[in-house]
Amino acid sequence: MTSILKLDQELDRHQFFINGEWAEPSAGKIHQVVEAATGEVLASASLGTSEDIDRAVRAARHALDHGPWGRTEPAERAAAMRRFATALEARADATSTLVSRENGMPITLSHAFNGAAPAALLRMYADLAETLAVEAPRPSASGTTFVRREPVGVVGAITPWNYPQAVAIYKIGPALAAGCTVVLKHSPDTALDSYVLGEAAAEAELPPGVLNIVLADRDEGHSLVTHPLVDKIAFTGSTAAGRIIGAECGRLVRRCTLELGGKSAAIFCDDGDIDTLLAGIGNASFMNNSQTCTTQSRILVSRQRYDEVVEAVAEYARDLVVGDPLDENTACGPMATQHHLARVMGYIEIGKSSAARLVAGGGRPKDADRGWFVEPTVFADVDNDDQLAREEIFGPVMAIIPFQDDADAVRIANDSNYGLGGSVWSQDADRALAIARQVRTGTVGVNSYNIDLGAPFGGMKDSGIGRELGPEAIDAYLEYKSIYTTLPS
Repeated sequence: MTSILKLDQELDRHQFFINGEWAEPSAGKIHQVVEAATGEVLASASLGTSEDIDRAVRAARHALDHGPWGRTEPAERAAAMRRFATALEARADATSTLVSRENGMPITLSHAFNGAAPAALLRMYADLAETLAVEAPRPSASGTTFVRREPVGVVGAITPWNYPQAVAIYKIGPALAAGCTVVLKHSPDTALDSYVLGEAAAEAELPPGVLNIVLADRDEGHSLVTHPLVDKIAFTGSTAAGRIIGAECGRLVRRCTLELGGKSAAIFCDDGDIDTLLAGIGNASFMNNSQTCTTQSRILVSRQRYDEVVEAVAEYARDLVVGDPLDENTACGPMATQHHLARVMGYIEIGKSSAARLVAGGGRPKDADRGWFVEPTVFADVDNDDQLAREEIFGPVMAIIPFQDDADAVRIANDSNYGLGGSVWSQDADRALAIARQVRTGTVGVNSYNIDLGAPFGGMKDSGIGRELGPEAIDAYLEYKSIYTTLPS
């Protein structure tokens, strides 16, 4: 099958993937997809309505209750998932390029998260599906209890624009492994790459209705959250939107997983190695142009090392190569949209008007006459109560905050509504681990920050509910049933 993603072809997309087929939208609402690096229209895509969401949900429900998917054995699901992985892998290079054009992600990172990771995750969950014990007996006071794992049902997956392919598979992978069916509402800001998933699902011959994809705005996302035939919502996005979704799921007594915002802290101790910090700060604080929920935009530094670390981080930011996301030498591409650029620039202006000290960046690159580029920006002498330190900016704007000792560092790191990522930089492994264990955050790195796709990922406090990734993710898509019997064990 020829890929629809060759970039010399027409990229307009005006159908949805529903019940294993490309379906016409119910209305004519059109979204213009703008290339982040140029500010020019890349293509147009149709946006769905609540009617389109309803068609997709009903297809998913039928596939679960009456179609073959609801009767598949784990080995059958695993085989289908591996075919899906192979189909995505064949499109990996084109998909990576397309996403970088949509949202400005540097191409080397896009190859990893939009090209390689989806197939790797599907294969990982296929392996786990095969080893999943559907039913196990255990002795009870009256005989034997059979404990069953059953799919939670129809999953509504709502995904953001920053890592669109990977985050979609964070949800689709464990859902399919558990035997669920899925309706994916993809972000309009990365509209085009959603079609990759539908194309690959068709080529892999996933049964009709197992994966359905509708591009839609927030209001239609609400219709997915509240649809009576949906059993679970898996959402990645802002804390504000997560609160609304969580409230609806609570009202409806509906399961949900919420991976939300962050304002993570990197703690540089008095014995930290600056070269190690500079080797790892790209992933910790500047990955994907800092449009990453785990961005460690609060950099806490021991007063004993404060001046040298401020200068080192400022120099690092000034030296970052800002430019075309399709150039492999680019370290920092544009913001994803013009609206988001305005938000980030607004926070920079807030920093300039505060008592903080601007030590790097603070504006638009001088040679950026088009596209949504911003200079990597560093403010020193930030107070942890300042707006720069409290609110998620979602762009390359760092706040450096001094601390007195390890206890003070932990106090400042934990003085946040969020708890998603973090890191500790020290040459004493025991000391670093001791600090890491005290920070209330779902993930934390020691002398680096590299997400492990095989370990649970998620947040504490306002950063979310539940965990994705790792074997633990499958539990979020399962219901447990106990069958009590008087049979002997």
